[in-house]
Amino acid sequence: MFALLAAFVVACLLFLSKPCARDMRLFLASLFQQLALSLLGFLAGLRLLGGVAAAPETMPLMPSFKRKRAAAMVGNAEEVAAAAGGEPSVLLDLPELAIDCILERLPPAELRSMAAVCRSMRERCRSDHLWERHMSDKWGRVLGRAARDEWRAHLASASQSGAAGSASGCGGGKRRRWLAALSCVCPVVSWMRPRADSGKSSGPVLDDSIMSWYLSMESGKFWFPAQVYNREHGHVGFMMSCYDAELSYDYHSDTFRARYPPHGRRTVVLEDGVQWDRVRAPPVDTLAHDLHASDCLHELRPGDHIEIQWRRNKEFPYGWWYGVVGHLESCDGNEHFCRCHLSDTVVLEFNQYTPGSRWRQALVNRKDHREEGNEGDGFYGGIRKLHSKNDISKWRQLWPTDILE
Repeated sequence: MFALLAAFVVACLLFLSKPCARDMRLFLASLFQQLALSLLGFLAGLRLLGGVAAAPETMPLMPSFKRKRAAAMVGNAEEVAAAAGGEPSVLLDLPELAIDCILERLPPAELRSMAAVCRSMRERCRSDHLWERHMSDKWGRVLGRAARDEWRAHLASASQSGAAGSASGCGGGKRRRWLAALSCVCPVVSWMRPRADSGKSSGPVLDDSIMSWYLSMESGKFWFPAQVYNREHGHVGFMMSCYDAELSYDYHSDTFRARYPPHGRRTVVLEDGVQWDRVRAPPVDTLAHDLHASDCLHELRPGDHIEIQWRRNKEFPYGWWYGVVGHLESCDGNEHFCRCHLSDTVVLEFNQYTPGSRWRQALVNRKDHREEGNEGDGFYGGIRKLHSKNDISKWRQLWPTDILE
């Protein structure tokens, strides 16, 4: 009680110092509250000494925050253990193989909860072999090599930001020093901590683990490179195409937010509500502004399914457009007499456009194909042949209901 009064007097003296005025106002409010609690406890003690009946449970002189935190952690462990079918000690007493079998069958949310039981379970539940399957099942079809490289760069950037934050955090040393000095007079100050400037929790620590990558993906805080079919909500100018974008997952709607890079006079374009079936991992490592090296021209035959790079002008990024290899004008289409595959000219047909449209057909040179086109019809780039039936089926699912002009 007297220690609190002494601390209150010292705090009032420090309040006269202008550099500490703002911090001391917050401290005095908290200290006054503790002084009031101590006074109530002191009066309750006098009532007990005077023979006056007291309540069965009196207010403690100082709240034991450590005790409450420990009780909360124990309660959390008991709840998780109950969900697993027993006490934590019983679960940890199981053979190693049995524990691994149990953890392998847990979904991501339960596996994350089990990691909060104790240090031993935290190390087990963060193991990469437990999260590889979850990562592949949910994110495998939208993540490619570029996304993995971006994740490594994200980790490196977060590490550098953390180091810079630690250095800049030295500015709060004055507040910590006078709180530490004051704690020598009054122990109540020892549990006080200055609040962070942001007022928000920092969240889980990023590390080079599959669990960390999975949770970052699901939280939507990590933007990863991928490709989007029929961008900008299926705009007619992008039908039957697939463009590069940066995506972020929205847990509440189970969709993605796409961020398309700027081109020409257009700024960054954002699109919300991108469904899973419109997203794919980039099939090649070619960047959006680079010409893809075509390695399939010599084997292209009429009827083959292809994707070709196309862009409106030199300032635009390439998009991948679906088409098929057609017959030369001199060929009647009879497969027994067709010699189109021997010609140096390859006919590409885009049957989503009406016959007679300038976008319906394009001719490329089989032996020396480079970017071809003009400012009116656009520029055609590299070609990749589709071998997978799933890829071909995907384009057919996206086929427009009406023929494009």
